[in-house]
Amino acid sequence: MTLTQLRSFVTVARLGSVKGAAQSLGVTEAAVSGAVAALRRELGDVLFIRAAGGISLTPGGSRLAAGAAEIVGLAEETRHRVRQAGSGTAHLRVASTEAGAEQVLPALLAAFGRRQPDLDVETLAVPVAVFGDLLRDRRADVTIGPAPRPAGPVESIPFLRFQLAVVAAPDHPLRHRRRLAPAQLAGEPWLLGPAGLDPDTLSGAFLSHIGVEATGAKAFPSVTASLNAVAAGAGLSLAFLHVVRDDLRRGSLVRLDVAGARLTGMLCASALTGDRRSTTAAALCRFVTTPAATQAVLTRSNGVPMNEFRPPVHVTIWS
Repeated sequence: MTLTQLRSFVTVARLGSVKGAAQSLGVTEAAVSGAVAALRRELGDVLFIRAAGGISLTPGGSRLAAGAAEIVGLAEETRHRVRQAGSGTAHLRVASTEAGAEQVLPALLAAFGRRQPDLDVETLAVPVAVFGDLLRDRRADVTIGPAPRPAGPVESIPFLRFQLAVVAAPDHPLRHRRRLAPAQLAGEPWLLGPAGLDPDTLSGAFLSHIGVEATGAKAFPSVTASLNAVAAGAGLSLAFLHVVRDDLRRGSLVRLDVAGARLTGMLCASALTGDRRSTTAAALCRFVTTPAATQAVLTRSNGVPMNEFRPPVHVTIWS
């Protein structure tokens, strides 16, 4: 039984297909199938069977998936710790949503980095649904955004209540309407960042609730690009209120008055519990609750020094 075999099986179990696992791992389908076949022979269990829409794990396969994820995660964590020990640099992997990676993490991590010398940070932009898997598999040390679905040894620390705003161009026909019903916005063109319809985010849940579908929305390479298109009069968008506050003050955007919409949420820092959490991850979880962290996030519109900026890695989850 090898790490390569276990990693292949864990990826198949997580994504529900050999093809998706091969694409995620950057190998051939034959390589993944061979790794799984070797495990089947060694363990005397078929591990999974093909089912409608994917695969179904056997009882033995379910137990192997849980244990293998822990083993692969520990191996990855050990690799990072050895690398840190050799370089003297602390390494931190932080995952967030697309909007969070673009509009929350740069300022937050820049402020944290000023307290943590020799810190190397990697940021990941991923769907909320995989937050828990990334933490449990130790492919991320901390997630910033919604709390992962409860499962396994993960603790979530709420640290900042935020508000979303429905924004439009200053000459939009709805700009003077008061107490708009959310359903009145369903037929409008929506301009969003690359993961704006993620149903596990507050914005995605709101858009789903009012009936906005993928065909009624346009995706842009970044949230900033979508807001620029909104300011040019191409449609509506949702944005962190603190991010667009200066645009609202200048009049380049206007905030629509939407009645009864749940547009307030909570940012959480989530990480493994106890000694499963690295010292650097623990330090970040403590830092997010400080006034310095709050100030950094709320004033992010002032930008981050170029030498402190690290672009996020955008991860596609295959299915």
